[in-house]
Amino acid sequence: MSLSNLLQKIEDKEYRVGIIGLGYVGLPLMWTFHQAGLPVIGYDIDQQKVDKLKNGIPYIKHLGSEMMKVLSKSERCNATTDFSRLDEADAILLCVPTPLDHHREPDMSYVEQTTETVSKYLRKGQLVILESTTWPGTTEELMIPILEKNSGLKAGEDFYVAYSPEREDPGNPNFNTAKIPKVVGGHGEDALKLATAMYDTAIVQTVPVTDCKTAEAVKLTENIFRSVNIALVNELKVVYEAMGIDVHEVLDAADTKPFGFMKFTPGPGLGGHCIPIDPFYLTWKAREFEKHTRFIELAGEVNTNMPQYVIDQAMLAMNAHKKAMNGSKVLVIGLAYKPDVDDMRESPTFKIFDLLKRVGAEVSYYDPFIPEVLPTREHAEWTGHTSVEWNEEDVSKFDAVIISTNHSTIDYSELAEWNNCIIDTRNAMKGVTPKDEKHIFKA
Repeated sequence: MSLSNLLQKIEDKEYRVGIIGLGYVGLPLMWTFHQAGLPVIGYDIDQQKVDKLKNGIPYIKHLGSEMMKVLSKSERCNATTDFSRLDEADAILLCVPTPLDHHREPDMSYVEQTTETVSKYLRKGQLVILESTTWPGTTEELMIPILEKNSGLKAGEDFYVAYSPEREDPGNPNFNTAKIPKVVGGHGEDALKLATAMYDTAIVQTVPVTDCKTAEAVKLTENIFRSVNIALVNELKVVYEAMGIDVHEVLDAADTKPFGFMKFTPGPGLGGHCIPIDPFYLTWKAREFEKHTRFIELAGEVNTNMPQYVIDQAMLAMNAHKKAMNGSKVLVIGLAYKPDVDDMRESPTFKIFDLLKRVGAEVSYYDPFIPEVLPTREHAEWTGHTSVEWNEEDVSKFDAVIISTNHSTIDYSELAEWNNCIIDTRNAMKGVTPKDEKHIFKA
């Protein structure tokens, strides 16, 4: 298929979208293109996800059940584990994990393996787009050589490659994939033109940039910005706590300034797939150019140490009750990394679990969105643990409660009645009157 033919198919909305990876990024993307009237086909190595999608069974709670029902019944939607069907798609979007390895360096195995698979079935006239967050240069330095070598085709002539970073914010009611502007960088002008036209059919706005590495840098910059500012307020929290100042009151007051200030909120550490991981992609890549990312590394150090700060504050709280952490029963509220979702990727709660266990505490958790800990790459030992019930009998038996995630569905006034030692990392107990000075502690 020629460039002009593919462009015409896109503009006429007669092209088929293929999405590899039906998780937190790929599934909303599938829904977005489907709702724009386009045929979509999803590819995933997880047969359970494919089966649930075909049968309309939700597996990402915040996306709801109605979306899954619509997709399962639609003739324009299909899902498969058969990657030989990649040739059915005119545009192939890769939405695969890009974690860090045990040395805090980029683990590109998912991107590499997926690109190898795509290369086996790549045909002339296809558009391939990476959406996974990564270091600047990945698309052109890693992906294209694999695609060209294994297919015998030439990027920019036989097929086209672009990069467009995902911007998902799970659980945000104000923004979905269709409403969030899409940054697009292409390997050459033709690829940029095709990718921009494609996203224009389903997304509110496209933002073209010079090339793939610029688009890759945009995504990292967005997450580095958040990481650095969260580290700042986390550090302020520790300093102001020592001074007897409530950092949340300070931030609320500062936020009344109509210019020159943007409010960020401290917490027990960073969670989610992006902010705890992505900044280190630039740190790693910068070494190639003999550059040092001091702000990024310092922010990472501050944020990484927050779970330990929580444990230290919890110990002080229990000391006030003349109890040792060793042998005590501790309930941690919230396994999800942010409120009102079931997403536990990189949740700091896991680190809190590990630290509590290390000092001899008996650990339990409550999360209305995650009734059971499912298998994860990094925290296999917690697999199968189940949430306690939310009632006075169960909650009152714990020596201390740590609020790690402030789900809005939780009645914190009930918690105040049921337990006498609460360590609050999210300001969830704001407005709740403590029984005494040993009741509610900030962390």
